[in-house]
Amino acid sequence: MRLNRWSRRPGRCALLLLLALLPAACAAPPAPTPPPLPYPPSVRERMLHIALAEWADWGRIVVDADAPHESRPALPGPESALANFPRVLAYWRAVAEGAGPIARNRTLYATALAQPGLQVGLWQEPAWSAAFISFVMRTAGVDRREFPPSAAHAFYLDALLADARAFPATAPFLPHDWTDRAPERGDLICADRSDHPLRHWQERLGEAGQFRPMHCDIVVAVAPGVVEAVGGNVADAVTLSRFPTDLAGRLLARPANGPTWFAVLENRLGRLPPWNWRTAS
Repeated sequence: MRLNRWSRRPGRCALLLLLALLPAACAAPPAPTPPPLPYPPSVRERMLHIALAEWADWGRIVVDADAPHESRPALPGPESALANFPRVLAYWRAVAEGAGPIARNRTLYATALAQPGLQVGLWQEPAWSAAFISFVMRTAGVDRREFPPSAAHAFYLDALLADARAFPATAPFLPHDWTDRAPERGDLICADRSDHPLRHWQERLGEAGQFRPMHCDIVVAVAPGVVEAVGGNVADAVTLSRFPTDLAGRLLARPANGPTWFAVLENRLGRLPPWNWRTAS
């Protein structure tokens, strides 16, 4: 076979490969993130209804969150009751990280069914409070674009903070200093549970993407001197916590050596154009 003059040159193949790769190297950058979409007031009410319905299913447990209490013996919490197995399973199904916890606890559940009376510690690890919040948002109809579900509060908060910075006019949640905003129904109230807690949500911006132990609850009612909020994995159940407030309705600082408030996330679901927030419930 006769070779042409190009194919006889040693660098010909390398040149052809380079030319083939040029279109990929010059490909357009990824499309920018689209702005979040607004939601009707019904989704806000669905969110609150779902949170309260879950609380009712767990027995309407109420705690004064920051009141001193005597130490109690370590007993299996409500999460370990066999009747509650599918409830927590539903929360884990709402997040991508749920496969591992579900697989482990299915095994524990099967063991408990086979050996009645055996304490197997269902759903004790890992914590499922962020999965609960994600479940409420997903079940209410909030898409992952507006609320990315996560097994860690820190990571869905990172997404909400990023939206608030990039799209302040349309972000579904806006962060506030917890000393400035009196929480309203639907807001998220968030505390840092680490040994060196954040004091303000802006401190989180410099460490976005890193895990930090946090906890957020959904405000379901406000009254003079108190905010009531529903959260998951509180007292090993979905629980309504009562937090004291000042005369203006703002949260009071929490006791030392415990969770520390660092943000109130204003919930604007159903309160952005084309819906008038002044008439939204």
